[in-house]
Amino acid sequence: MNPKVDEYLRKAKKWRKEIEKLRRISLACGLTEELKWGKPCYTFQKSNIVIIQGFKESCVLLFCKGALLNDPKGILKKFGWQAARRIPFTNVREVVEMEPILKAYIHEAMEAERAGLKVNFKKNPEPVPEELQSKLDESPALKAAFDRLTPGRRRGYILYFSGAKQSKTRESRVEKCMPRILNGKGLNDQ
Repeated sequence: MNPKVDEYLRKAKKWRKEIEKLRRISLACGLTEELKWGKPCYTFQKSNIVIIQGFKESCVLLFCKGALLNDPKGILKKFGWQAARRIPFTNVREVVEMEPILKAYIHEAMEAERAGLKVNFKKNPEPVPEELQSKLDESPALKAAFDRLTPGRRRGYILYFSGAKQSKTRESRVEKCMPRILNGKGLNDQ
């Protein structure tokens, strides 16, 4: 057990019981516990396997390479990242009931890592909005900072900017996010 995660749990205002149970399950599978991006992260052979995150409406167990897993129960949910999948929980009872399944999925993720399996990423699955592209063309510093972001962070911005129906809204979103991009931060990073 990592003392940094102990501190994280002491400060947790919501989902503490769910996080503690998910922590015990992850550790029981033989994963190494770390605190990354301010969240409990569990690794195998120095690679991220699962991350526990609390959100407003749920607590989730995120499988970093969940796209590689078999999901016969259909419980892995897609979201912004191409590789990752998550399982949401709204109470500790759900976690307890799913414990055998979660352990099986974690062991499968560990085996995928041991075998060196990689997720095949789509190259630029979404087009860069015109408003972002014009700012990138105007500012070499912004372009360099955007290119240094992880593919997931770049995609997060692209989806956020593209989600606006009007050009002026897309432009406003780009303007507001420029300082975050220049600081190497993703859309939802603290």
